[in-house]
Amino acid sequence: MTRVAHSVASLAALLIAASAWAQQPQQLEPLPEPPPPPPGLELDPGLEPQVTITKKGEDTVEEYRANGQLYMIKVTPPHGVPYYLYDDVGNGDFTRRDAQDAGVRVPKWVIKRW
Repeated sequence: MTRVAHSVASLAALLIAASAWAQQPQQLEPLPEPPPPPPGLELDPGLEPQVTITKKGEDTVEEYRANGQLYMIKVTPPHGVPYYLYDDVGNGDFTRRDAQDAGVRVPKWVIKRW
């Protein structure tokens, strides 16, 4: 089969598929409401992060907090790639990362606070 014949056959198949799709009846129905979660598995709204979005100069700054503690800041410049500031330990010292996944990190769970 020549290249031109192959292109014509592909175009014809595409036109037939498009016309068949366009003739499908549109019988859309709304989705039913999802069932409630089982007892004991309700979502705790306190676990959801709180996000505050502000403008500082031309940069868009998103601050992420969990239980009122700031743990991540996303800075999006108007012309460029966003970067992230993380507080891995929880002491207020932020480290910059240009991507959210910067490789392997050792877990630093808080066992007890005094």
